Amino acid sequence: MNTTIDKEEFIRIIRENRRIIYKIVYTYCSDPDDRKDLEQEMLIQLWQSLKNYDSNYRLSTWLYKVCLNVAISHYRKEKKHTDGRESLDVSIFKMADEGQDEIMSERTQRLHTFINQLDKLNKAVIILHLEGHSHKETADILGISESNVGTKMHRIKNLLKQNFSTTPN
Repeated sequence: MNTTIDKEEFIRIIRENRRIIYKIVYTYCSDPDDRKDLEQEMLIQLWQSLKNYDSNYRLSTWLYKVCLNVAISHYRKEKKHTDGRESLDVSIFKMADEGQDEIMSERTQRLHTFINQLDKLNKAVIILHLEGHSHKETADILGISESNVGTKMHRIKNLLKQNFSTTPN
């Protein structure tokens, strides 16, 4: 983005794309204090790097890339300070509905539990897939090859099939 962006424009961009931020924050952090820290880190990084945004790419693609990179870095840093235990948190998917207070079906809860058990990169791949991003877009966002995305998705789908076939409905 070649022009200087003002505070109001930045706030508008964040408001319009808050689902991306919430989804990533809630996927990578189960602790409410950690979520606030991660969200703050994401917003700072978005603000600082907005001047480098290339308008040849969709804004949402750029947002995913920045936020996922911050989340993965945060996850690595936090992992060093924990004893290896990680609680599961499916509230991200309630946030994705932007406040709708619906009860998730058992199958949906199992899906979210499955996603939260994936490693950080596979978690990012499945999140982007569920958001409708192509393999190419996912590769661009994550900085991996398109064929690597395809391989990871194939493996994730196989794991998902195994998980759902061995777990009762």
